[in-house]
Amino acid sequence: MSALDDIDRTIIELLQADGRMPYTKVAAEVGLTEGAIRQRVQRLTDNGVMQIVAVTDPMSLGVRRVAMIGARVAGDAEATAASLAELPEVEYLVATAGRYDLMFEVVADDDTALLGLLSRLRARPDVVEAEAFVCLKLFKQTFSWGAR
Repeated sequence: MSALDDIDRTIIELLQADGRMPYTKVAAEVGLTEGAIRQRVQRLTDNGVMQIVAVTDPMSLGVRRVAMIGARVAGDAEATAASLAELPEVEYLVATAGRYDLMFEVVADDDTALLGLLSRLRARPDVVEAEAFVCLKLFKQTFSWGAR
C-alpha cells in the first residue's frame, strides 16, 4: 500500500472517535464527496490499515476469563506467532523486545478453559515459557491512537 496522506489520517481518526459516523459527515469534515470517502475507507480496510468493528469488554459478558500471556519461544518467533494467531482464544498478538518474545491477549470461557489453553501452550516445543496475567478488571480500552 502507498503511504497514507493527511486525508486518510483524518478519516481514520474520525472513525476511531465514532466508527458509525456517516460518510456524509466524514466527507464534510475532510472536504471530499461521500463517494470518495467510501472508496478511501474501502481501500484502507482492504489493505488491512484499519478495521471497523464493535469492541466489547469480554469480562462484562458473563463468566469469561481474560488474560495476557507472555511467551518466550525457541526458534522462529514469527512462525510461532503465525501458529498462535490461529488459536480462537487469541484476540491480540504482538512481538515484543523484552522479557517475552510474544505477548497476547486471550479470552477463555472460564478458568478451566484458560488452564487447558496454558497447558497446551506449555506443551508446545516452540514455547519455552508461558506466563499468564489474569485480567481482573478493565479500566481503560481505547483505540484512538490515531494515524500520525
